[in-house]
This record gives sequence, C-alpha cells and structure tokens, in this order.
Amino acid sequence: MNKLYVGSEVGQLRRVLIHRPRRALTHLTPSNCHQLLFDDVLAVEKAGEEHDVFAKTLESQGVEVLLLTNLLAETLAIAEAKDWLLNTQVSDFRYGPTFANDVRCYLADLPNLELAKILTGGLSFGEMPLESSSMLQSLYKKNDFIIDPLPNHLFTRDTSCWVYGGVSINPMAKVARQRETNHLRAIYRWHPSFAGQDFIKYFGDEPLAYDHSTIEGGDVLVIGKGAVLIGMSERTTPQGVEHLASSLFKHGQAKQVIALELPKDRSCMHLDTVMTHMREDTFSVYPNVIPDDVKCWSLTGDESGRVKATQQTSYISTIEKALHVDKLNLITTGGDNFEAEREQWNDANNVLTVKPGVVIGYERNTYTNEKYDKAGITVLPIPGDELGRGRGGARCMSCPIERDGI
Repeated sequence: MNKLYVGSEVGQLRRVLIHRPRRALTHLTPSNCHQLLFDDVLAVEKAGEEHDVFAKTLESQGVEVLLLTNLLAETLAIAEAKDWLLNTQVSDFRYGPTFANDVRCYLADLPNLELAKILTGGLSFGEMPLESSSMLQSLYKKNDFIIDPLPNHLFTRDTSCWVYGGVSINPMAKVARQRETNHLRAIYRWHPSFAGQDFIKYFGDEPLAYDHSTIEGGDVLVIGKGAVLIGMSERTTPQGVEHLASSLFKHGQAKQVIALELPKDRSCMHLDTVMTHMREDTFSVYPNVIPDDVKCWSLTGDESGRVKATQQTSYISTIEKALHVDKLNLITTGGDNFEAEREQWNDANNVLTVKPGVVIGYERNTYTNEKYDKAGITVLPIPGDELGRGRGGARCMSCPIERDGI
C-alpha cells in the first residue's frame, strides 16, 4: 500500500492529485469570471491540451497522477458519501427545502461521473430539465447557476495540503471556493485509497463556519526536517496558521512553523506565487514581495497544542537554521524590473519540484527559466498560454499526496 506522507517540497514526488477542468471553464464568461476569481476566460480545449502535457510530464518523471473528477466519481459510488455530498452541496438552507429536494432527486439519478462533473463544473437553471413547484425556478434566468461552477478546482494545491503524516482540509477564504473543500472531505473520508488508511486530519475536516481561521495550500511549504513555511496572505490568516501549527505540534508531526507576512494583494495571492523550494538549499524568490526584512515568526509548541510565536530578525537565517544549511541560494525572478514583474505575474516562481533540482514550469518565462538553468536547476517546460490566465503555475495545479523527505 502506498504511504500517505509528504516529507518535503523537493524530495522525489511519487503521487499527486491534479484536476483537468472542462465543464467549469465552459461556464466561465466575461460577465462572471471575476466573481469566480478568474481574471479572464480561457480557451477550453487549449487549456485541456496544456493540462494533458502537464500530466504527461509528471508521468514521465515516474509520478502517479490522480485526477480529481475520477476520485470524486469513485467516491460518489459509495451510497453514504453520495448522500452526504448531495445534502451538503445542495442543502435545504441554500435552496429552500422544496427546490433542494428536487435538485437532489435529479442529481441522484445521474451516473456518478456525470454527477462529479456537475458538482465541480456547475449547473445552470437552463440545464436542469426538471420542473419544480418551488418559486425559485421562475425567479431566475436560464443562464443563472443553480450550482456555481468551481473553475479554481484546477488549483488542487489550495483545497487540501499534505504535511508530513497528515492532511489539512482547508477552510477557504473566498465564497467562490468554499464548496471545493467538501469534495476533498468526502474523498478523504470515503474513497478506498484513503478510507481506513493511517493518516491524521489536522484541521478543517468538519463543515463548520471557520470564521477568520482560513488557510490555503498555496501558502504552505513543507520544507522538510520537521519544518513548515507558511505565508500569511490574502487567503491565509494568522488564526488559520495557529490552528494548523497547533495540530502539527499536538500530533508530533512538526517541530517548527515559520510564518511570513505577505502583502494582501492578488499578484502575490499565495506564498508559492513568489517563493518555491527547488533543492534543499535553493529557493526561487520574487524579492519585490519577499524582501530580506519581511516580517517573520517562528512558531513552536508541544503535544499540549499550545503555540508560542517568536518574531525573528531574518527569514533567511531562520530557514537556514531549520534546514541545517550554511547558506541559502535564492534565485530571483529573471529579466529587468518590467520583465521580472511580468514573469512573476505569469507564475515564473510557481514551479513544482519533482525531485531535487528538477522542476516543472511554464515555458513562457524565458528570463527566469534561464536563471534556473544557470544555477543548475533543470526546468521541464510546459505550455501555459491558457492555463496561466487562471494565475497559477505547476505548483498551484498539484496536490502532492506522497513525496520523499530530505
């Protein structure tokens, strides 16, 4: 049986969860894309082809690729899981008892794969053939959504993140993404690959109102040797960090959490859009967002779950101590100021390491990729002209489930 364990950012990647979106992208339009947290609409077929290249690149490196839609469909084959998901995602409080019941009845009769595609890709009033006696149907237009599409499921990194011997099932900051978490709750609870396996659920397993305690996996870097680096961003709060840190310490899974303060800005939505780990002593960094004097705390604790936060003078020396390396090698985004800003926006820093010194990144970021190459980092290039419009690169689009430590 494969081990559910992620011991680092840079050890050999063995199993990863990704999502090839289609239905959700067909529902993305200029009038709704901003509400759904996209800056633009994507060419659906082209985005799918680019995603296929990403999957094949992973497989060429010996990585087992799991697809979210398939996992969700296989989870829905379990009656208890299907019942829970339909009642959670199509609740009486969201739609009123009459319409909720009608929608659930319609969805329950669909094949599981079709149902999985609707839950992730959305359903408009015009697409539901059922006539309901509820007032709702006559109050909405055909193109209004009964179930909003979840195009951000593309970024499987955020919804859940595996940290050493367990997973955080993340309460998301934005309403447009909060339903994603329920899909992962169901998969980790019922899917045969996870049900009954020996792993810890650190945080977020219950569908509660987590209030200000939000956390997203793009901010969580498992840098190894018992340390975790977390960015406090537009989406991850100090409260969320403290909850995850407390659970990590309580279960004896981490010795230290290093927290960095990030600007609350879309261009650096998560830590991994400005900083990723490429080799034990090497990080890519966008210095305009992560200057040497960025505010940094070291969080420690014990099995009581209490957390002690101590502000540090230098994030670089804090990471060096945690990783037991003499000197960190920081590779900054390539080109002049204009080129560097453009390439950071196009996810030049958001690379996915598949083994030490080998990363997957968008081919379009030529200046930064050249710097990586000169530093001895091998870039496996993938196309991202369409996928990149979602503002996420290879790391954003991947949720490692099994990876070696360092």
